[in-house]
Amino acid sequence: MSAKLYCFGESGNAYKAALALTLAEMDWEPVFVDFFNGETRSPAFREINEMGEVPVLVDGDTTLSQSAVILDYISSKTGKLGGRSAAERRDVLRWMFWDNHKLSGVAGPTRFLMNFLPPEKRPAAVIDFNQARLKSSYKILNDHLAGSDWIVGDQVTIADLSCCGYLYYPEPFGFDRADWPHINRWLDQIAALPGWKHPYDMMPGHPSDRATG
Repeated sequence: MSAKLYCFGESGNAYKAALALTLAEMDWEPVFVDFFNGETRSPAFREINEMGEVPVLVDGDTTLSQSAVILDYISSKTGKLGGRSAAERRDVLRWMFWDNHKLSGVAGPTRFLMNFLPPEKRPAAVIDFNQARLKSSYKILNDHLAGSDWIVGDQVTIADLSCCGYLYYPEPFGFDRADWPHINRWLDQIAALPGWKHPYDMMPGHPSDRATG
C-alpha cells in the first residue's frame, strides 16, 4: 500500500518529504491539501493533524507531521539518506535542527509574506529583518559547502533535503543562487540525483492555479 503525503506544491516543507520519499524509493502518492482556501483549518483536516499544517505522512498505521520527523522516519524505515555512522547521524540531526530554526524556518514565512499576501499587506520591516537573518544563514551554508560536496559525509542525506527545501522555488524571497556559488553547485548536484523533480512538478498545486482575470 502506498504511503500518502498530504501536501501542496507551494510548501517547501512538504517538498522536503516528497523528495525524501522519492530518493529513498518508497511507494507514495500525494494528497492535495487546499491550503489557500483554508483546508488546514478545517475540522476534518485537524483530525489528521491537530497542528493544522502540512506535510502529513500516512504510512499504514503510522501518521506523522513535521517535516523533520517525517524525514527521520523515511530514513529509518528505508536505511537510506541517514549517514554512514552514529556520528554522522547526529551531525545530520544537527543540520536539520539548524535548518528548521535558521533557514527554512525563516525562508518559508519570508517567501509567504513577499509573494502570497496582497501587496498592501506585506510588512516591509519584517521582510527586511528576515532577509538579513537569511543572509547570515546562506553564508553559513555556503561556507560549509566550500569544503564538502554534501552537508554531512560523502553522500546525500536528509540534512541536504531539509536545507534545500525552499531554495528551488522561483518566487523571490531574497535568495539569488548566483550570490552563493557553493550552494548553487550543491543544488545542481541534488537536482542531478535520479528521481529529482522541481517542487511544482512533484506535488499538486501551483500559484497559477489561483490566478484570476
